[in-house]
Amino acid sequence: MTDAARPRFPYVLTVVTVLALALLLTLGVWQAQRLQWKLDLIARSEAAARQAPVPLADALALEDPEFRQAIVTCRGLNTAPFVELQTIEDGDAGVRLISACPIQGRGTILVDRGFLPAEVAERPAVRADAAMPVVIAGVVRRATEPNAMTPPPSGQVFYGRDQTAMAKALGVAGPVSPYTVYATTSANPELTALRPVAPPAAFSNNHLGYALTWFGLAAVLVGFYAAVMVRRYRSS
Repeated sequence: MTDAARPRFPYVLTVVTVLALALLLTLGVWQAQRLQWKLDLIARSEAAARQAPVPLADALALEDPEFRQAIVTCRGLNTAPFVELQTIEDGDAGVRLISACPIQGRGTILVDRGFLPAEVAERPAVRADAAMPVVIAGVVRRATEPNAMTPPPSGQVFYGRDQTAMAKALGVAGPVSPYTVYATTSANPELTALRPVAPPAAFSNNHLGYALTWFGLAAVLVGFYAAVMVRRYRSS
């Protein structure tokens, strides 16, 4: 075959294929790493759920208090000031009531007192000077910071768990824990519509399927490129 008859090497196709292959493999590796992270997260949550509740201060003293069940003693929690977090729970729109609870020697932690459906207008009474200790059970979870798409708060109504802004709205001075306590027993049993509920510790784990999809697309791309090259040189 003369040089004139020999087909030109498809540089553009090769560069595009290499870049696309690199992207697909990167996504596949990332999903494989996410799979290991998710398996570890599920194992940690299940192990914590099997452990007996401990006082909140002891839970927060742990290296990793995430998912730990805790007993919370908070002075005046049942009549404490609160902010409202707009959210959806099991398909129902509503708000979560968030109050601040001082912890001796550890600043302040925010307590998620529970979920109120949107159609419920009643709210717990507020008395900032209340001093009676209230004991509840709860689950310690790290707060998820709002992203750039989260609307800013409107007064006492929030659309994301901005710990700093919530604490400020509640008049907290001093450090605020990065964790939130989700009540699992009610501080306001008189308000039956207020449901103390923690986010489920079960997580969807689709990362293996995603990883196989990206690696499969990478294999298809390599096969397509190889078929194009074979056909190109055979036809010439």
